[in-house]
Amino acid sequence: MKTFTKNFRINAELSDVYAALTNPVTIELWSGYPAVMSEEPGSEFSLWEGDIEGRNISFEKNRKIVQEWYFGDQSVKSVVTITLKQAGSSSTDVNLEHVNIPDEVYENIVQGWDDYYFGAIQNFFNPNF
Repeated sequence: MKTFTKNFRINAELSDVYAALTNPVTIELWSGYPAVMSEEPGSEFSLWEGDIEGRNISFEKNRKIVQEWYFGDQSVKSVVTITLKQAGSSSTDVNLEHVNIPDEVYENIVQGWDDYYFGAIQNFFNPNF
């Protein structure tokens, strides 16, 4: 099992970044796929047509999201913690910590966070036209 941590800066208001992580309509806008997401602790979520699935553990509005991500029949829980902090007048710092990632999918998960998750959110708020 491995752990991945990374900081991202997104040029968007804190509340907009939080919505991009928790609102299924906004998630669909930046990911391009329907999303099942709720801010209800204990609720299940699904992104990218089921490529990412898990359970929402806790939410602190505009501050913190904690989720369990499912990896088959893995007995040790893989937990994602996303912490948000206002950075200046119109940017948000995001701290990501993903623990207990199975070794065999680690590289794909890291690339996914960089390219398809936070990379897509950054492009959503700062399109390159």
